[in-house]
Amino acid sequence: MQTVNRTFRIPQSHFFLSGPRGTGKTTLLRHSLGPHLSINLLEPDVFRNYSGHPERLTETVAAHPEYKIIVIDEIQKVPELLSVVHGLIEHKTGQQFILTGSSARKLRKGGVNLLGGRALHKSLCPFTAAELKSQFDLKKALNTGLIPIVYDSNTPPETLSAYVDLYIREEVMMEGLTRNVGHFTRFLETISFSHGSVLNLANVARECEVERKTVESYVAILEDLLLSHKLSIFTKRAKRQTIMHPKFYFFDTGLFRQLRPKGPLDSTSEIDGAALEGLVFQHLWAYREYHGRSIELYYWRTRSGNEVDFILYGEDHFAAIEVKNSTRIHPADLRSLKTFTSDYPESKGILVYRGKERLIRDKILILPCEEFLPEPGRFLT
Repeated sequence: MQTVNRTFRIPQSHFFLSGPRGTGKTTLLRHSLGPHLSINLLEPDVFRNYSGHPERLTETVAAHPEYKIIVIDEIQKVPELLSVVHGLIEHKTGQQFILTGSSARKLRKGGVNLLGGRALHKSLCPFTAAELKSQFDLKKALNTGLIPIVYDSNTPPETLSAYVDLYIREEVMMEGLTRNVGHFTRFLETISFSHGSVLNLANVARECEVERKTVESYVAILEDLLLSHKLSIFTKRAKRQTIMHPKFYFFDTGLFRQLRPKGPLDSTSEIDGAALEGLVFQHLWAYREYHGRSIELYYWRTRSGNEVDFILYGEDHFAAIEVKNSTRIHPADLRSLKTFTSDYPESKGILVYRGKERLIRDKILILPCEEFLPEPGRFLT
């Protein structure tokens, strides 16, 4: 594959760069930075060196004054290094510190707040259609996702399978995040049915035969490993009664596809629809992350059954977005969007579908997904 120009822009100040494994954090920094000192804690000898003596970082930095940028990869492996980095920042050595990580839990436990707001927090998402440009393949994205390590692979299905196994084995079992990997594996299959749906923890617990509190802890593990996100309900100036449960999404459509069991009774259109909705979600999430966190992402669902998949709200944004895995639009497909835009006339109604024509119907903008995904900002503002 040709080099992909990522949308993410490197800040000039100290910052954390978080993101799940395989999203290309190290590759991005290697290609974007000039000369820098790299400390990769995934390397066993480097990990041993700093886990036993984190204070050695001060000695290492002092020994390399020629480097003005210090990169510490996967810092959650040795969270004690955070206090050392904090001390170096306080002493104003004139160097920029860039820390990457794939576990929010360990960063919190390690005292990320020790940096006292002196470091920005940025996130790296999977590839987007805008980044891939002509290399973007919608069918491939829907089947195996957009995780760079998978998308770049010559055998994406096999790489995706190995990716899931890596997380279960290394991130969950070896880090001791759960005592029963079998229960967690069964939970992963069960929670895959909630992708793109309202999350009902009691139902998930019943299906995977574990206690509700255990399911809550498993969902927290997925979020801490940056593998999933929850969307809250949009309630601002609500004119109708809304439900309060969040919606659940894996961070990448390929991960959903890999975990979702397939049987003779499964509807292909149902799985494809969840995959398309998830693909739109991850593009909206990336748009939010790269264009300012004052933009929030919600969904909307009333007790009477009206539902809009996504509400983008903040700054100059107020858009209601519905996703349909169909090539034709029927009047019923627009009903919830029309209800929402009637309640919130300041909002913009957008329907993304698998058809080829751009249309405006009942003041709703109808867009082919191949047109929306590469340039969401063009239609959201």
